[in-house]
Amino acid sequence: MLRIGCVKYLNARPLIRGWPGEVEFDHPSALCERLANGELDVALVSSFEFLRNPIYRIIDDLSISSDGPVYSVVVAHQDEISQIEEIELDPASETAVNLLRCLLGELGLNPHLKQRSTGILPVGPAGVSPAVVKSGSAAPAQLLIGDQAIHFRESHADEFQFWDLGEQWNKLMGLPFVYALWLIRPEVVAPKQIADRLRGLRDENLGRLNELIADAVARVADPGQAEITLEFLNCYYHKHLRFSFGKAEKEGLRTFAQLCAKRGLLPEGGIAFDLV
Repeated sequence: MLRIGCVKYLNARPLIRGWPGEVEFDHPSALCERLANGELDVALVSSFEFLRNPIYRIIDDLSISSDGPVYSVVVAHQDEISQIEEIELDPASETAVNLLRCLLGELGLNPHLKQRSTGILPVGPAGVSPAVVKSGSAAPAQLLIGDQAIHFRESHADEFQFWDLGEQWNKLMGLPFVYALWLIRPEVVAPKQIADRLRGLRDENLGRLNELIADAVARVADPGQAEITLEFLNCYYHKHLRFSFGKAEKEGLRTFAQLCAKRGLLPEGGIAFDLV
């Protein structure tokens, strides 16, 4: 049986909804570790996992990307970004943390980056991390990703500013940014068959996007959380997210690898994509 893992966020639903077998959902960092350890055969994981460990086959034409603001990968802050002295990092993230390091470096900013001491937090009331709720102008800003970022923005739009990492990347590089890829371990047999099935599933879901959105709204409905509406998800899926991995996305990922090497986050040297 194919052991398949997927990030547990709304942005992944068009790439996994309707998969006929069992899927293990988890945070990006946990999935990266399990894929690297051989506990999963295939996983939709942080793009940085491939860059630091390029043993995998990449399923071509599939990704979670943005070509401008992504909405769900942000630094929530109250002071101006240039005045922030400390940013708490989301330990669930792999790619976003390193993207943040690259963007700050390119802009000549050097706030202290620290891991959140409480580890990976579940989304609490209104989708808000307690650390963020208590933030004042003297408290650290916080990197938020995924559904937690969405709920926080929807609940606290009037209280915080949001530094969108997808938007900042696009402004600096003029390229899409690739957050997640489908990766297949090298020992897995029939990788093209798996890739074709996942590409077909993406096409089917995007062709029935209204149905997917209605299902997503029903699943996240919670009186204690900010309402996720049809209108929001229409905007999120159509305006903010891309689900391809074409020429521009590949160039964006190569550029990210180069910046990571420049910052000492990866070894020097180019990367080669083993596409299937």
